[in-house]
Amino acid sequence: MEGGLPAARARNDILRASKRFGRATWKQWSGYHARSRIESRMRCFKSFDERIASRDPDRQTPEVHIRVALMDRFNALGTAEIKRVA
Repeated sequence: MEGGLPAARARNDILRASKRFGRATWKQWSGYHARSRIESRMRCFKSFDERIASRDPDRQTPEVHIRVALMDRFNALGTAEIKRVA
């Protein structure tokens, strides 16, 4: 049963589109890069073994934004500043 399930049809459509238009064009068109950045940020968030405390979706959004801003600040503090010496 080839492509009978909705997930299989969606996968096949994605493969056809990326083959026809090229992978780079497909990634731009589908918003793949934004999704990838969000997934990597959530992986960082989960690597600290933190959970979202709020149950209400309206409160979860600011909570995640605050935690991500803190992670960004900590990363900036720990990143070496490299200067070129002539």
